[in-house]
Amino acid sequence: MTTTPDPRTFVTLNPLFARPGEDTVALKYQLGSGQMLPETAYQIVHDETMLDGNARLNLATFVGTWMDDHANRLYAETFDKNMIDKDEYPQTAAIETNCWRILADLWNSPDPEKAMGTSTIGSSEASMLGGLALKRRWQQARRADGKSTEKPNMVMSSAVQVCWEKFCNYWDIEARYVPISEEHKTFDGYELEKYVDENTIGVVAIMGVTYTGMYEPVKQIAEALDAIQAKTGLDIAIHVDAASGGMIAPFLQPELEWDFRLERVHSIGTSGHKYGLVYPGLGWVVWRSADLLPEDLIFKVSYLGGNMPTFALNFSRPAAQVLLQYYLFLRLGRDGYTQVQQASQDVAKYLAEGIAKLGPFELWNDGSDIPVFAWKLKDSASKNWNLYHLSDRLRTEGWLVPAYPMPADLQDITVQRIVVRNGMSMDLADRFLVDMAKQTDYLDRLESPMPIETQPAFHH
Repeated sequence: MTTTPDPRTFVTLNPLFARPGEDTVALKYQLGSGQMLPETAYQIVHDETMLDGNARLNLATFVGTWMDDHANRLYAETFDKNMIDKDEYPQTAAIETNCWRILADLWNSPDPEKAMGTSTIGSSEASMLGGLALKRRWQQARRADGKSTEKPNMVMSSAVQVCWEKFCNYWDIEARYVPISEEHKTFDGYELEKYVDENTIGVVAIMGVTYTGMYEPVKQIAEALDAIQAKTGLDIAIHVDAASGGMIAPFLQPELEWDFRLERVHSIGTSGHKYGLVYPGLGWVVWRSADLLPEDLIFKVSYLGGNMPTFALNFSRPAAQVLLQYYLFLRLGRDGYTQVQQASQDVAKYLAEGIAKLGPFELWNDGSDIPVFAWKLKDSASKNWNLYHLSDRLRTEGWLVPAYPMPADLQDITVQRIVVRNGMSMDLADRFLVDMAKQTDYLDRLESPMPIETQPAFHH
């Protein structure tokens, strides 16, 4: 009499990569008819993700790729918490409030107790909420004066992050882009009066332009709006998109006036998962006072056991990143954040100086704002290759360094950009410069031009 072996025994004795599931091609677009051992499913997914790049060598992204072991432990302990369920997780809700009040204080709110804020999935959602508040306040003011609320517009730099293009598209707002130029490398208030009118719901100022990492001079933009108000009576607010700079400037440039020290700044958004140093999935938006967030944008929801106010584009969402942010606020404090951000900036400046010395490159900026900088090929540089070719060559070394055209009116200029994040050590930076020099030399020695290929659009 033959007996059927226990499948668990069979799998236990069988070598891992000869198990059922591992010895076939995994289904991609439909569910399999049977089950798979958790060990096998894990191994398949684990192995497929090995094909991704090394996050630590990704010099393209602003998003954090490293946290310490205590943060990782806290993350694992709290990833089941739902941020929206304040009745079930009241202490998590209290910690969320702690965080945005800390930010209100960090951004020099006149009275952090009277500020208003919320966590978001990222700075894009923070931008959407800041923009919605500006639009609703503009609509309310227009209706109170008996005026039309049709054709609202928003003024911003041509180098604005794509989330603002989305905001204007999704909420039927005319986007008015102020072009940058080699004379005005950022939106600085120059000729701003040509772009604003009575239908302008607000102006966006960026602390850390995605293309280059440069700060837009918020105080200068506010002064231009002051002059416009004195001449025309138009009182136009500013939302500061501080996705990156909001967690850099308070520590590295504390004397710089860009935040709630300027009365015209109504709201500020930032990314907790960028220079807030948290894993992906967290943003923050804060208003200088509660009256600047229209009450009719806040929903009171009777759900999950309690009556909860909510102002967000997302509903159920993870709370773990909020707790990680609070962990870092406690763990680092002002001194710790200053040390971390200064170390990143030191690496950025070291890289910028090293790249400038290589010969064919001209820096657009040097990382003196946020730890981000860009460069272009000098006009006199070799025409046998371009920065797209260099980007491809650097990939062979494991480095991801994007090349892309600048925005409108400068689209004939191609730049490369490096984002230095926590975890990019000076030793790794030195290794990068060695590889950069090697690949530049390789391209310089080409006797004929590299083929010019169509480059993908830059999604900043």
